[in-house]
Amino acid sequence: MARILFQTAPPPSHHSAPAYSGLHFMENAKATRSDSPIYVLGATLGVFAGILDVKVGDLLLTALVVLASTMLLGALGPDRPWRWTITVAIFVPIIQVLAYLFLAEKPYPAQIYESLLGFLTGIAGTYGGSFLRRGANELFKK
Repeated sequence: MARILFQTAPPPSHHSAPAYSGLHFMENAKATRSDSPIYVLGATLGVFAGILDVKVGDLLLTALVVLASTMLLGALGPDRPWRWTITVAIFVPIIQVLAYLFLAEKPYPAQIYESLLGFLTGIAGTYGGSFLRRGANELFKK
């Protein structure tokens, strides 16, 4: 009885294909490569949101810009939508810190911490855009 409980499975044969073949890897590389313009657009929108936050100083306006930007990116690239939140929202605190270090008009330190709230609206926008795109794909299937 102990022998049955502790038996191991037979080794896989050399004829079975691995779960992740080279072809599967190339398909993922093509998908990543085709998303590079979306990454550039996301970085541009993130820098714009950061500059807007420094110049205007209105957290609500910045949050709405991040929400709209990530919603657009989530609709353009609905797979793994969390990456668009990071791509856009990371630039808002970076621009705040750069403005604090290099500009004559310095934002309050609390504004730098508040700029991290862009991640919350970014998550909502990204997943909203992704669900919108997936829903539209289901509705308009051929």
